[in-house]
Amino acid sequence: MNSGKKMMTLADIAALAEVSESTASRALRDNPVVNKETRLKVQQIAQQYQFNVNPTARSLRTQKSYTIAVIILFDAKSQQAISDPFLLEILGVIADELTHKGYDMLLSTSKTKDKDWKTYYIDAKRADGLIIIGQGEHDQRIEQLSHSKVPFVVWGASSGHDSFTVVGSQNRSGAEAAVSHLVAQGCKHIAFLGDYRHNEIEQRYLGYQDALQKAGLALNADYELITDFTAQDGYLKTQQQLFPLLPELDGIFAASDAIALGAMKALQEHGVQVPQQLAIAGFDDIAMSAYCSPALTTVKQDTINGGKLLVSKLLQQMDGEQAESELLPVRLLTRQSSARDRRV
Repeated sequence: MNSGKKMMTLADIAALAEVSESTASRALRDNPVVNKETRLKVQQIAQQYQFNVNPTARSLRTQKSYTIAVIILFDAKSQQAISDPFLLEILGVIADELTHKGYDMLLSTSKTKDKDWKTYYIDAKRADGLIIIGQGEHDQRIEQLSHSKVPFVVWGASSGHDSFTVVGSQNRSGAEAAVSHLVAQGCKHIAFLGDYRHNEIEQRYLGYQDALQKAGLALNADYELITDFTAQDGYLKTQQQLFPLLPELDGIFAASDAIALGAMKALQEHGVQVPQQLAIAGFDDIAMSAYCSPALTTVKQDTINGGKLLVSKLLQQMDGEQAESELLPVRLLTRQSSARDRRV
């Protein structure tokens, strides 16, 4: 065939590669369901003939939107915003991966309790599948989706008995490692800042408790503060509820780096030296955590592999394959906010 005389179609590419049209389509989207050798063969033929998928024609032919809706699940009362550094980091990975697979991304936030996601996104052909970031306070809309045939995956915490696919981090063991590190630095009175009504934060709260119990330290309800995901709330809760606990309080485990940075600012304004008087650890490893002063000890989540897995597991479902839940390992990064050699 001469590409200068005839516009190539997907059927032509499939015929040249000796595969079905559906396999050719998956190969052009780099879908791992198709073996690597076949994917490369189809992609090389498409490149040779300068073949590009016409999205309008493709949508008309397949009745698909070739768009994935990414829903950031906020509670109506939450102050957390799309500008949260952790959210921006994982969204960037998802966007890049979807583009690579031939999909557009429709970004949405949901602070309401009444939106029917199946009707709004899938039935209305706005999207072919959903990626949901967060689970809120055990949000029932996710469970409702699991009883439908909608392809979707969730970034969050897995109970081990979920009826839907979850990709997330080993939150409980990561939190336990961070708090055990604070204990090893000599901390005996450690506060927890985070909203443990959220599934992921609940796991971090349980890890906090695990570490204290293993160290033989008593749990103290006065040290456990429900805190929103923002630096602002970390700052306010520290000012309003932790200052009266000084100087007995000697450690803080914050369920996110944003909360930890807000708490650290409040302490420094109050004249409390970090880590000499009070050590701090966070969770996430946002970029800012390495460059604040002192640099923040934190638990690093694997957002790159996490974002890629969210996309690949969703595409597996969309191709009729089963996608298993997966929790990614985390890593404790010890920095100056908890450094033993700076404590007195």
